[in-house]
Amino acid sequence: MDTGTHFVMGIALGGLATLDPAIANSPLTAQAVMVGTIAGSQIPDIDTILKLRNNAVYIRNHRGLTHSLPFVLAWPVLITGVLSLIFPYTNVLHLWLWTFLAVFLHVFVDIFNAYGTQAIRPISNKWVALGIINTFDPFIFGIHVAGLILWAFGAPPGYMFLSIYGILIIYYIARFREQRLIKQAVKVQIPEAVKIIMSPTMRYHHWKIAVLTPKQFYVARANNGYVTILDKFERKPLPESPVLNAAKHDKNLAAFLSFSPMYRWEILESEDHFEVRFIDLRYRSNGYYPFVAVVQLDRNLKITNSYTGWIFSEAKLRKKIDILPS
Repeated sequence: MDTGTHFVMGIALGGLATLDPAIANSPLTAQAVMVGTIAGSQIPDIDTILKLRNNAVYIRNHRGLTHSLPFVLAWPVLITGVLSLIFPYTNVLHLWLWTFLAVFLHVFVDIFNAYGTQAIRPISNKWVALGIINTFDPFIFGIHVAGLILWAFGAPPGYMFLSIYGILIIYYIARFREQRLIKQAVKVQIPEAVKIIMSPTMRYHHWKIAVLTPKQFYVARANNGYVTILDKFERKPLPESPVLNAAKHDKNLAAFLSFSPMYRWEILESEDHFEVRFIDLRYRSNGYYPFVAVVQLDRNLKITNSYTGWIFSEAKLRKKIDILPS
């Protein structure tokens, strides 16, 4: 989820915690728990700072180690240890329990995005991405904000947020059901489909779809349950090419390939250089595929420029590549 949603969920958990007698009867513990749930709901995304280095490092690591099983256990201990010094005489056990719930819930809800997390690392480095909730879901964010407003006007937070999370369970079930129905509709139109990747958008009944078959890639969208095929590409296996072999040594392309499960590729050639492009098919937007990796090589197959990330037009991509250092 986005930072704003994680933040309001952290406050909501602090309100839900008032149902715990150990917290309801101790204002000091209640304060510590509120700080703990807010911190716990944010700290797994501390790896966002890696974006200051470069996109390749960010793509390889965001929602990776900091969302893994060891860190889900370690973050609450760290936060509880710090807060027990700031708020002495608090109930440390209950502070840890609610902080743990905040960290766990952060990682758990991220699993439902199309981006996913490496939540079961180190058991497996596989990305777990169920693809039923957009990174920013207006309904989830809105119902939390509504609850916080009602709390500010005097509504009892514990039972109110308990009710809100009951509603959200129903909401998630409805999203799973809609995803399943759309996949069935895709299989009717593309019966040879062997893999279907769905990405929800901020609009409730609108989905982006990428489909893998033995011979083609299909890109489609679903609006209100109706599936429309937008693009079709032939699947071309990566050839044994000196240009491609040289490009694979680039850190930006390696980061892209570690993250993208469905892409097409192309090699462009000019008088003085080669350009290798890998294009993720999951995120079509206004006829353009914005998540790419581009590697430029000179005629001697030396990498001169490269980039991976989100670019929403060819002009911006050219500008980005042109200003990169050689």
